[in-house]
Amino acid sequence: MDFKVTKQMIIGDILDKCPQTAPLFMDMGMHCLGCPSARGESLEDACSVHGVDADEFEKKINEFIAAL
Repeated sequence: MDFKVTKQMIIGDILDKCPQTAPLFMDMGMHCLGCPSARGESLEDACSVHGVDADEFEKKINEFIAAL
């Protein structure tokens, strides 16, 4: 898949483009992927709220996508 995620991207946009990433968000503690916050929150903001390192999570998502 030719798609790269950045920390500034909105989670809803990431899920729209690559719904296969949903389990990664669930694993970080973001269980309400359809809620308004997920649809309008950046990856960096969500990581901050859930105590996850945004740089590492960005890397993890991109490695996951590259393997698809």
